[in-house]
Amino acid sequence: MAPVDHRRAPLLTPRFALIVGSGFAYFLALGTVLPAVPQYVKHRLGGSDVAVGIAVGVLFVGAVLLRPYAGRLGDRFGRRVLIVSGAAVVAVSMLLYGAVESLPFLIGARVLTGLGEAAFFVGAATMVTDLAPVERRGEAISYWSVAVYGGLAFGPVLGETVIDAGGYGAVWRVAGLLATLAAVLGFFTREVERPVVVGVPGDGHLLNRAAIGPGTVLFSGLIALAAFTAFVPLYVDDIGLGSADVVFLLYGGLVLVVRIFGARIPDTLGGRRSGVLALAATTIGMTVMALWGTTAGLLVGTVFFAAGASLLYPALLLLALGNASETERGSVVGTFSSFFDLSQGLGSLVVGLVAAGAGYRGAFGAGAVFAAAGCVGLAVHAGRRRSRRVRAGELGVLATEHPAP
Repeated sequence: MAPVDHRRAPLLTPRFALIVGSGFAYFLALGTVLPAVPQYVKHRLGGSDVAVGIAVGVLFVGAVLLRPYAGRLGDRFGRRVLIVSGAAVVAVSMLLYGAVESLPFLIGARVLTGLGEAAFFVGAATMVTDLAPVERRGEAISYWSVAVYGGLAFGPVLGETVIDAGGYGAVWRVAGLLATLAAVLGFFTREVERPVVVGVPGDGHLLNRAAIGPGTVLFSGLIALAAFTAFVPLYVDDIGLGSADVVFLLYGGLVLVVRIFGARIPDTLGGRRSGVLALAATTIGMTVMALWGTTAGLLVGTVFFAAGASLLYPALLLLALGNASETERGSVVGTFSSFFDLSQGLGSLVVGLVAAGAGYRGAFGAGAVFAAAGCVGLAVHAGRRRSRRVRAGELGVLATEHPAP
């Protein structure tokens, strides 16, 4: 059989660009409020550091609660309804942030944002895989993640600018308008034909079993991200760097470069090999940060960490999708992405406890340990699968050579 020419399979179509554009507007909205929420709680509402942590992290609570349900709904009723309704809910919730200057009210609005975030992400990420040819699905996920990461990277810059120009109220309005734009773009998307789902999609379980294994590995690997984002801004003072801007600029630039120019790596190597490679790079990067307590150590470690982080999500989502039927794609994305929320919620707590006892470098070391555990688990599981295939092949040969009477 002649090799498949991936260039013949269309991917970057207007329909694909529309959903990626909607995603960029949506995540730009989320990124815009990232620097504003902590400052608003601290300076306007007079909240403590604990209150800041609650207000920031409660978004993940709403997302975790809805993601698995959103996946099932997407398989049953379509992706577009999740995209439009999710973005609309986020837009309304952000406009409510400053309606009442009260911490409980803000927390309630943030939970609402999390519910909308879960619906939008599951709908949009699943539609991206719907639009992609099977042999280019990993590439499509990588391009989609550029929209996600680009919005979250440039959004804070926009948020800081708007705060300086118009205050917190202006930030909530700008973010609400961006989320509204995402809903409008999402309205013009079209569903992709797929097998009709009759009754309850999948095996009837809320969590899709095909996504639990890859999701668990994702959870383990992304604890390193929780350590990196939480403690690098504080760690730079210990090593005399002064500001974390250069570190995050290096990290963000490398992630975007790998996800754009290395978008086909998961398709070429396969989800499992790409995942092992990503977790190995993450482990090396966090280990370097933990053991080499200088500016050079932080920058070198960031290079390895960024290489791993850029491949991890696309590789493991590709692996999860490959273990499920086409009718379960939405539930796979919903279950799988909920492990991201858990990693940033529970993971932040874990590395925070480690940092309290062993310092920031100890937190980086904890990230390395969890990433290494995920790498070993994924590699061992791959070896077992190969062994089963070999044994099955040997049994098939024996059965052929010595047929039953």
